[in-house]
Amino acid sequence: MASMRDIKRRKSSIQSTQQITKAMKLVSTVKLQKSKRRAMDARDYFSYMYRTVQSMLAKAGTIQHPFITPREGGKKAVIMITGNRGLAGGYNSNVIKLITRGELKKEDLIIYTLGSKGREAMARYGYELAEDYSDMIENPEYIDAMCLSTNLLNAFKQGEIGEIYLAYTHFKNTVVHEPVLMKLLPVEAGDVEETAEESVTEVPMNFEPAEQEALDLIIPKYVTSLIYGGMVESVASENGARMQAMDSATSNAEELVDKLTLQYNRARQGSITQELTEIIAGANAIS
Repeated sequence: MASMRDIKRRKSSIQSTQQITKAMKLVSTVKLQKSKRRAMDARDYFSYMYRTVQSMLAKAGTIQHPFITPREGGKKAVIMITGNRGLAGGYNSNVIKLITRGELKKEDLIIYTLGSKGREAMARYGYELAEDYSDMIENPEYIDAMCLSTNLLNAFKQGEIGEIYLAYTHFKNTVVHEPVLMKLLPVEAGDVEETAEESVTEVPMNFEPAEQEALDLIIPKYVTSLIYGGMVESVASENGARMQAMDSATSNAEELVDKLTLQYNRARQGSITQELTEIIAGANAIS
C-alpha cells in the first residue's frame, strides 16, 4: 500500500492538472461560442452555393469546360483540415483516418494541409505533402480560402492535379462532429432536391454571358465558398471536441481526487491506530 506521503503527492499533482483542464475547458467554451456562430452564419451560403451550382449543371446539359470535364492523369489533391494543437479527443485522428483508411490510394494523392497535426501524421504515413497552410486555420478568413482556391485551380488548369477533394469535420452540434470527404473538382451534377417553386429541371439553362465565361466566374467562387465553409465548420468542431475532452478530463480528475482522499484517510486512520496500539502495548509492558 502506498504511503501517506505518496498519496498526498499524487493527489496534489492531479489537482494541479485538474485546474489546467478546467481552465482549458472554459477557454474552449468561449471559443466555441464564437466559432459556432461563424459556422452557422456561413452554413446557409455554403449549402446554397453547393445546391445552386449542382442544380445549374444538372439543367445545363452537356458543357465542355476544364472545371467540369473529367480528366485522366494527375494527382488527386486533398485539402486536409485538422488542428494545430491536440487535446481535442478524436477530432484530428478522425480526419486522418478518413484519408488513410478511405478508398483513395496513397500513391495517387498529394495533401494540402491546414493544421500541423494533420501534416505531422501524414508525413509519418509517408504521403506526398504539398504546401502547408496551417496558419490559416487559426482564424479562418474568406480571403485565405480564396488564396488556397486560386493556387489549386491554377495547378488544376496546368494539369498538375486531376481532382480536388476537401477533408474536413462537419459541425452538427456541440456533441456531434462528422468527418467528411467532399469532391470539389471536376464538378459533377448531382441529384438536387428542389422545392415546388424550383422544380423546373426540364427547362434548359441559358448562360449570359457565354457559358465558358460564366463558369470561369462561378466555379472559383464555388470552390472558395466550400473551402471556407469547411474551415469554419472544422474550427467549430475542434473547439467543441476540445471542450468535451477537457470536461471529461476534469471529471476524471475529480473522481481520482475523491479516491485518493479516501485512501489517504484510510492510511491516516491506520497510522493512528498503529500508534495507539504501540502506546498501549508499551504501557502494559511497563506495568
